[in-house]
Amino acid sequence: MTVLLDDHLLRDWLAGPDQALLDAIGHDVVATTNLWYVRLCKSAANRRGGALLGGWSDEERDAIIGGLLSLDDAITVKPLRELAWRMGVLSAEHSGVSSLGAEAVAAAETLDASVLVSSRDDGPGIRACCQSVGVGYRALPR
Repeated sequence: MTVLLDDHLLRDWLAGPDQALLDAIGHDVVATTNLWYVRLCKSAANRRGGALLGGWSDEERDAIIGGLLSLDDAITVKPLRELAWRMGVLSAEHSGVSSLGAEAVAAAETLDASVLVSSRDDGPGIRACCQSVGVGYRALPR
């Protein structure tokens, strides 16, 4: 099975996951979305660290940047062109889901994955969309 990580949990995975994240992933393959990856890159590129890396030391931030620049091939990122149509359908059918959420659900469907988000990113739109289409969804306390 595959588990799709949001940007907060991808950050934590790249930084060296804690036991709660390791337990939540287990032996599953790790994946993320293009938009979550971009959001984490954007935060890392911001000298102040942005929402995801604010308060992190320069050394910690540099380590994350290194991981982002040479993202491990073991972390799956489904190309957006393969997801775009399904994202459009999901957005049309589920008014509460954002483009970011629609990408996560579409990616989870195509990868036969479940979605694992930080409790900071737990939103009703993506949660309801996952439930509606039968995609597993969990929020990890953070």
